[in-house]
Amino acid sequence: MQPTLMTLKILLPFRIFAVQKAVTRIVAETREGAFGLLPQRLDCVAALEPGILIYESNGDDEMYVALDEGVLVKSGQEVLVSVRNAIAGTDLRQLREAVEDEFLTLDEHEQSLRSVMAKLESSFVRRFADFRHD
Repeated sequence: MQPTLMTLKILLPFRIFAVQKAVTRIVAETREGAFGLLPQRLDCVAALEPGILIYESNGDDEMYVALDEGVLVKSGQEVLVSVRNAIAGTDLRQLREAVEDEFLTLDEHEQSLRSVMAKLESSFVRRFADFRHD
């Protein structure tokens, strides 16, 4: 008897990126390192780092998807991956470069933006406090 296979859904904020049925295994990257999912694995949740998701369908070659940070949820035979951005491809070198160029650079821009916003907020609070005291 063949084990029940998984269904992989990759979700972006604005659309469904991919739906793949009959998935036999998935490898994803977290802060603690890479881990694999097989159909018999217990349900789990994992925070994903920007990296490469690898999955294999029944009888097909490995497929690769570059992912931005997000969340992976395995519930029964369904695996949902919710990320901000994804790029599918077959060339691992190009996908790794896409992760480094697009996803990690975006995080640096977000950190810079958050720093500027924090400065603006603290300036606003300081001016508001000065205004109340006058």
